Amino acid sequence: MDKAMYVAMTGASATLRAQGAVSHNLANANTVGFQATLAGTVARPVDGDGHGSRVAAAYRTLGVSDTAGAINATGNVLDVAMDQDRWLAVQTPGGEVAYTRAGDLKLSQNGLLTTASGLSVLDQNGAPIAIPPHESLLIGNDGTISVVPLGQPANTMAEVGRLQIAAARTLDLERGEDGLMRLPPGAEPLPPAAGVVLTSGALEQSNVDSTSMLVSMIQLSRQFEMQVRVLQSGDDNAKASNSLLSAR
Repeated sequence: MDKAMYVAMTGASATLRAQGAVSHNLANANTVGFQATLAGTVARPVDGDGHGSRVAAAYRTLGVSDTAGAINATGNVLDVAMDQDRWLAVQTPGGEVAYTRAGDLKLSQNGLLTTASGLSVLDQNGAPIAIPPHESLLIGNDGTISVVPLGQPANTMAEVGRLQIAAARTLDLERGEDGLMRLPPGAEPLPPAAGVVLTSGALEQSNVDSTSMLVSMIQLSRQFEMQVRVLQSGDDNAKASNSLLSAR
């Protein structure tokens, strides 16, 4: 009975953590460029002395979904949607290079190109991109940024920078607590992506399937209830056993 209660306890704990991952996915169902976390519960042998047949339940993050989100045209010149396996390089508050698919870019008051959360967007040389005063701006499908300088006619379009777009599969990157993707320790720098790498005037929506996430949440809730019942039954049986022993 102790073994059953231990398995139920570890299962309930793992189920709660899995439900937390599902809740996080649902909370980001409308977040631009968000990729759903893949998580679940798995059987894990218990380490240490004892029989090798001892198995407990454990929570495990299985990675990040690489399913493409829907592309919505916005017409905003600062909106860009990354192509498959393409990542926009940004600078974290700690000065590190990280990657995102969120292309809802902004211009700060001092002309720096940033993400919606305020992170500096990097150029191909790894420097933050600064946009000079301009009449109009265009981001090409190859990541080049061109402007018509302030006070100049429309035919004087000049290139002022280029987005650092890296090529990598989702499974080759690791997501941090801040939601940004990074290279694993010791990995080689990502190669730059050539050719057409994005769609201008559009945004990639979250790839979270809200319907399947709601179904998963219901399933995990019922699974947790059953595990709690096993714990309660084990406690009731232990109390009954103690009553029989004390009555002798």
